[in-house]
Amino acid sequence: MSTRTQRGGGGGIVGAIRADLTQLHGAWMDLVFPRQRGRGHSVMGKWQPETLPQKSAYYTWSVLGTIGLLVMYPLTVLGFATRYYATKLDSTRTRLGIVGVTGIALLVWGTLTVVAHLQLPMDETVAIAAASAVATVSTALAAGFSKAGGRFVSVLFAYPFAMTALFLPPVVAALVTPSLEGVILEPSYEFAAWALDNVLHVGGLNEFLRSNYELEGAAYAAMWVGISFPLGWFFGSVVALANLVRPSE
Repeated sequence: MSTRTQRGGGGGIVGAIRADLTQLHGAWMDLVFPRQRGRGHSVMGKWQPETLPQKSAYYTWSVLGTIGLLVMYPLTVLGFATRYYATKLDSTRTRLGIVGVTGIALLVWGTLTVVAHLQLPMDETVAIAAASAVATVSTALAAGFSKAGGRFVSVLFAYPFAMTALFLPPVVAALVTPSLEGVILEPSYEFAAWALDNVLHVGGLNEFLRSNYELEGAAYAAMWVGISFPLGWFFGSVVALANLVRPSE
């Protein structure tokens, strides 16, 4: 038993990492060369280069794959963690059902809207009510697309709407609770300034945004809605990568 474990690459975390790296590198090699992944015990065996051009191409491609693993495997680990927490949220959705999840979201967001109505001017209350509606609909859509299943649907729709549903509550709560401004809104402002100076400077987009929009009030909620979609696609993609390396049971 112990001999088999050692040949399989060892147990525990080290063995799991080695197996994952082997799986990823084998998938990379399979893109160009035949019989590279999961065929170590087949009759034909793993394909090996024979001529000098084949060896040059083979080992160059292998080195490129190894370099790529330095980037891909940390993303895969992030995908494992994201998948774990997404599974926890999905189990809650399964227990409550889409109607139950939507009902809870409606109750929470309705309460925040009432609090905003009591503390803020009407125009800001309307904006927060709109954000509440977006968050409630996003919660329902995330639950619905998650139930529908499918890798493409999950990445394209479920994760972005789920991120929207997760991001908006603290932002809107900070808009109606002054004690949360330093925790939520000020870091959001600093992040927006950094993004404008370092990410959105291409083509003068940062100057356009600064000239036409003010980051105050409900604009914080709009900003995080805009961020939630590409971030949701990113997390959905790393989960898809994790599923490719180590399919969930």
